[in-house]
Amino acid sequence: MANHLSHDTKSRIVSLDARPEPIAIDTASTAVIVVDMQNDFGAKGGVFDRAGIDISGIQKVIVPTSQVLASARNAGVKIIYLKMGFRPDLSDLGAPDSVNRVRHLRAGVGQTVRAPDGSESRMLIRDTWNTDIVPELKPQADDVILYKTRFSGFYETDLDATLKKLGMKYLIITGCTTSICVESTVRDAMFRDYLCILLADCMSEPIGYDLPRSNHEASLLAIQTLFGWVSGSDEFIRALEEQPIAAAPVQR
Repeated sequence: MANHLSHDTKSRIVSLDARPEPIAIDTASTAVIVVDMQNDFGAKGGVFDRAGIDISGIQKVIVPTSQVLASARNAGVKIIYLKMGFRPDLSDLGAPDSVNRVRHLRAGVGQTVRAPDGSESRMLIRDTWNTDIVPELKPQADDVILYKTRFSGFYETDLDATLKKLGMKYLIITGCTTSICVESTVRDAMFRDYLCILLADCMSEPIGYDLPRSNHEASLLAIQTLFGWVSGSDEFIRALEEQPIAAAPVQR
């Protein structure tokens, strides 16, 4: 697990076009959060695909997300990956009658499957093909990778401590799924006074995708109204590439 907490990015303030209004962010205190972009949710043979869930929406966000990550790395912005994954003995799945345990068992957590290369794997189990990040978004040496066992990336994880140690304030959110793990993480981030900007074209939600107003759209509306900001990959990349609007002291 990569878990590098050094962060020496030079501080600069850039303006990011977003809803409900533009927001100025300091690149030295900004992190890109990649939520659950792992094989179980975004690849053929993963838990979603095996359950008959349409993963095409999640696969479509891979390209803009990869562009965001490339731009962020070029600007020295920290990248943190969250992965949904349980211990092999499922001891962290929850109490016998907990919703987390019951619903995940129903989905097949822990079942042994064959990865596309023929190797043995297990659904939603740590350190297997199933919980690897999709290859197109593969983490690099300086990135942070954290496992989580609930929908929120803050529940019984080191995410908050990691962000505080790095001096992070602004969180650029990408990943899946919009209404479940993304929204759960954003709500918990807002409760801890982080400023979250969601990149709408870098996330997807299969639940309710065919409704007149999708769950994805409903989550974005709620978040831009009360929990943070909504923007897009082009706006974020453009903000990083443009000249800063001001300089600021480096946050350590």
